[in-house]
Amino acid sequence: MKVDKNEALDVALGQIERQFGKGSVMKMNDRAAVSVGAVSTGSLALDLALGVGGLPRGRVIEIFGPESSGKTTLVYHVI
Repeated sequence: MKVDKNEALDVALGQIERQFGKGSVMKMNDRAAVSVGAVSTGSLALDLALGVGGLPRGRVIEIFGPESSGKTTLVYHVI
């Protein structure tokens, strides 16, 4: 039974890679973790939720949400 699941998974991953290109699906722990510097958001809870201790340096960050949700305040804390 386990062999059938692995074969089915390999077939599905092969089809996805043919359609969308190599690297479109990655298995967890497939690559070594890259150490990325981070800028604190000023909110400990948000920094922890982001997983790297803040906003990662050198990456494009999009902050979105409804009106009056604190987007501008968050950006002012970061800069």
